[in-house]
Amino acid sequence: MIISRNYIIPLLLIIPVFSFCQTNSDCSGVTISSATANGNYNVASYIESDGIRDGDDYDGSTIYYPQNTTGLLPSIIIIPGYLNPELSIQAWGSFLASHGIVCMTIGTNSIFDEVMDRKIALKDALISLKAEQVRVNSPLFNNLDTNLIALGGWSMGGGGAQLVAVENPNIKAILAFCPWIDPAVVSPALINHSTPILIFSGQIDVVAPPGAHADVQYNYTPNSTKKLKYEVFGGGHTIANTPLGGFGEVGRMGLSWLKKYLVNDSCYCPLLLDAPATASDYQTNIDCSIINGNSDYSNDLMIYPNPANNTITLKGTLNKNKNYKIVSIDGKVIKKEILNTSNIDISDLKKGIYFLDYENQKMKLIKN
Repeated sequence: MIISRNYIIPLLLIIPVFSFCQTNSDCSGVTISSATANGNYNVASYIESDGIRDGDDYDGSTIYYPQNTTGLLPSIIIIPGYLNPELSIQAWGSFLASHGIVCMTIGTNSIFDEVMDRKIALKDALISLKAEQVRVNSPLFNNLDTNLIALGGWSMGGGGAQLVAVENPNIKAILAFCPWIDPAVVSPALINHSTPILIFSGQIDVVAPPGAHADVQYNYTPNSTKKLKYEVFGGGHTIANTPLGGFGEVGRMGLSWLKKYLVNDSCYCPLLLDAPATASDYQTNIDCSIINGNSDYSNDLMIYPNPANNTITLKGTLNKNKNYKIVSIDGKVIKKEILNTSNIDISDLKKGIYFLDYENQKMKLIKN
């Protein structure tokens, strides 16, 4: 799926509210609005002086965690970029924790640490975070799922996160914020990993221009790896340092990626396929054909072609003179007509994801 835009309509800070229409009512509360705003959990935090292991390969750490939860919690470790402190990426801490994801932010031994140093720092921080599960005085004692850990990083930190995934296939997901890897050394072999990765980039980033960094890294990541690249219109090098970037769409996409690939909550998958209005470039190889271990819907029918531009054909057993509906991703009925033929005109639909509802069968429809 590729979407490129040469212009964008100003949003005036209006965040669209969409909900994913699907058969599982458990997903009814998952909307673009809910994924953009802070979550429902109260958030607390603590630092190394409170007992977190002091790793030799990084400098300082903060752990943000949701309160009053049940069950083991997933987590992510985020590291900053060149010349910048831990504070530069800490806005993600409270946001992710409010949605039930523990977030550990770390600093580097030197602000001049390069990509390889940041890889080593993240590996050391993994040891410290996992130790919180068994540290008796830790707020996360017996509350942390040490098998569900993601990594994130800004600039050189984003490069380092990818290098960790190459060595450690147990990393569940990566958030790479305007990632920087030396163009002279980056190669398909260097970032050959299977960890699902979301790459953010800024359209006018002069530090890590997308054409030399995000685009190259996305293309070099194996096609067998789930990957998504979201370039923010008019964004610079710090556009993804906070979930508020891109009028909040950065947060929505980052959270949805972690919910889908770290937590395995497929309710968030369609939010990833709804390309942000603030995207000047959007590419992905993911789909939402599998939800909660099953196909989207159990059908005898098939839509062909899909994606489509003007006309689709329903293949399978049809009972003509029955109503069909085309429903938008926010649950609104866009079209409702009697099916008199196997062909349906969709030329009047806008580009995007829809669902075709016919005879209690629901199928995902993508309009190009």
